[in-house]
Amino acid sequence: MEITKKPFIGKRIKEKLKEQGRTVTWLASQLSCTRENLYNIFAKDHINTQLLFKISQELNYDFFKEFSNCLHLKK
Repeated sequence: MEITKKPFIGKRIKEKLKEQGRTVTWLASQLSCTRENLYNIFAKDHINTQLLFKISQELNYDFFKEFSNCLHLKK
């Protein structure tokens, strides 16, 4: 299996949040965490899959697909 450039997930979450016109405070409220925790997430290139699932649900966006799109499976 060959992997091409994987997404920097924290940056992608921050971008999606901004695209949707939502605030850090809003997402923190949805996830029952602090804004500071979200800023820490924005700085990470990887996060827990359960947390990514929750964020995907709240932003109605499949972040997992960005990872799977980077995989080029050898036949």
